[in-house]
Amino acid sequence: MEDITMKWIKEVFGTEKPIVAMCHLQAMPGDPYYDKSKGMKEILDKARHDLLALQRGGVDAVMFSNEFSLPYLTKVKTETVACMARIIGELKEEIEIPYGVNCLWDPVASLDLAVATDAKFIREIFTGVYASDFGLWNTNCGETVRHQREIGAENVKLMFNIVPEAAQYLTDRSIESIAKTTVFNCRPDVLCVSGATAGSATNPDTLKRAKSAVPETPVFANTGCRVDTIEGLLQIADGAVVGTTFKEDGKFENLTDEGRVKEFMDTVKSFRK
Repeated sequence: MEDITMKWIKEVFGTEKPIVAMCHLQAMPGDPYYDKSKGMKEILDKARHDLLALQRGGVDAVMFSNEFSLPYLTKVKTETVACMARIIGELKEEIEIPYGVNCLWDPVASLDLAVATDAKFIREIFTGVYASDFGLWNTNCGETVRHQREIGAENVKLMFNIVPEAAQYLTDRSIESIAKTTVFNCRPDVLCVSGATAGSATNPDTLKRAKSAVPETPVFANTGCRVDTIEGLLQIADGAVVGTTFKEDGKFENLTDEGRVKEFMDTVKSFRK
């Protein structure tokens, strides 16, 4: 990895091989599974619980996402962005580590939210055309990056998920080809390699092939990292995005378990030494 690349990672995350923890927000107004009887207070209370558990457990950064806005949209509605902005705004004084945002699956909305909340990074699907669970999934990276400049978000780091969950490229392309052309054409700050769904393991071979194809670009393991696999993944990857394994009993739908976070981060910190 070039020194300049390592420099920005250390500047943003405070360490090499950072662990970016997911703060999964509950279904919000407009989402099919929003609990109207409990309202926004319940969403905010659970977000605060998860944020504080992640911070006390020692993660390097946190990323807020509308993870329970299932089924996802590729053009997020205004009410979702507004609710996320309110939640992050109310939590802001309690956030002690770098943070990013992810409006699934809408890069323009993610950028808008980042600017509104002073987030340092976003993760999204910026490139490619896919057959997905959400229908035919198209992107326009050129328009997205131009929007980034128009709204003054040029300092927001862009994490490109190049193996989208629940989706596959419409043409048969190798991970090496995808990584190389994405880097050449779009200049991502990070490439993220995922499994099939949230919590599904990132394939180490796919991760290794992506990193080998673009050795000077940071590559993160994006899903399915566990305490028993993270050391092996970090031998290949330049960092990781972690969510499900931090939950109680390691189940996607549960709240964050501080003890599981600490055990995981103790392993990571020992590896980094």
